[in-house]
Amino acid sequence: MARTASLSGFPEWLPEERLVELHVLDTLRRTFELHGFSSIETRAVETVGQLLRKGEIDKEVYGLSRLQDDEGDTAAKADPHALALHFDLTVPFARYVVENAGYLAFPFRRYQIQKVWRGERPQEGRAREFTQADIDVVGDGELPFRYDVEIALVIAEALNALPIPDFLLRINNRKLAEGFYTGIGLTDTAGVLRSIDKLEKVGPAKVAELLKEELGATEDQAQAALKLAGIRTKDTSFVEQVRALGVSNELLEEGLHELEQVIAAAVQRAPGRVVADLSIARGLDYYTGTVVETILVGHEQLGSICSGGRYDALASKGNRKFPGVGLSIGVTRLVSRILSQDLAKASRSVPTAVLVALNDDDSWGAAQDVAAQLRSRGIATEVAAKAEKFGKQIKFADRRGIPFVWFTDDDGKHQVKDIRSGEQYDADPATWTPSEEDLHVRVTAVH
Repeated sequence: MARTASLSGFPEWLPEERLVELHVLDTLRRTFELHGFSSIETRAVETVGQLLRKGEIDKEVYGLSRLQDDEGDTAAKADPHALALHFDLTVPFARYVVENAGYLAFPFRRYQIQKVWRGERPQEGRAREFTQADIDVVGDGELPFRYDVEIALVIAEALNALPIPDFLLRINNRKLAEGFYTGIGLTDTAGVLRSIDKLEKVGPAKVAELLKEELGATEDQAQAALKLAGIRTKDTSFVEQVRALGVSNELLEEGLHELEQVIAAAVQRAPGRVVADLSIARGLDYYTGTVVETILVGHEQLGSICSGGRYDALASKGNRKFPGVGLSIGVTRLVSRILSQDLAKASRSVPTAVLVALNDDDSWGAAQDVAAQLRSRGIATEVAAKAEKFGKQIKFADRRGIPFVWFTDDDGKHQVKDIRSGEQYDADPATWTPSEEDLHVRVTAVH
């Protein structure tokens, strides 16, 4: 069970909890690298103008100022050159691509695992400081649509390797939605998308009211938009359902074709993991095509654990465009749910596999030699701090969660004890190795 943080919104992990988080991070990193994504890190601070250049977001941005500054946050946010902590990794990545385009090989495949900061109202799954894990592919001038398909499949593979419940990637296409809204006469398509994005929070009646009051939609237009948002299929049958609504638009057809490709590939390569869900809108304005949100089945109230999509105009330099597509996993949101619901556990609470016991204070040097031999072969080892009675040293190992204690007698004979079973046997520090299960900490799902 995860502890409640002493400072709300800024989680900290106990050692055994951190092991679970590290397992998640290592699994994601390994999967991303297997697919050829390179790791980068961008600075934590951007200018306010850079962060907000695609419009205001619905979360507070943390401005940066020195304690001795007299100016308040309001003045800082009004200055586009003021500094603020980044609220996601996509906007800084767009800046990174533009500034380093001459050093990158396109299409550029990147993954990035870093902290971000938002002025969230703290609750489970929503923190003010949290870790995200992003993957993106960015092109120079153009980016083939096949990458939209690939990104979804890579994320499905990565999530499938984690000790989490079943998950579902809910996928839509902004071209499909915008073309449909234009086709029914709603020209403020960004406004309609923002309203539809609130569907699960406020319900269809309230969304219809917002469409009519804020965007001037008629009752028929509002109901048509809700009918589109109500379409959800596990295969490509959504295409005919959309066409049955009787709206004709070129952009709509383009979006239908793109979404059909994503869903068709996912049905074949990640069966049961992806649905076409035409209610998915994504509130940020920079998305231009495929959009994705991911839920844990049975934990829908947690919200999306992974989201993103296609952005064709976020990064540009003069007439040079750098279109991209990417998805972001909310690592802290995912780990907090794993811990709070006891969905997975570590096989022990520390990395250490062996504690080398001390016969007396003079044996510390020899114990370090044994530890060095074991470590040289990848066995995590520590040496006891005090030459206490062996019973106390064994109890110390037990409290730490260390499975093995190593003994060396005055004649140089070595023995190792498995303190879980009580078995003790001769061993050579140059050759002895614990079982694969005990060599490293393992994190497994709890069923």
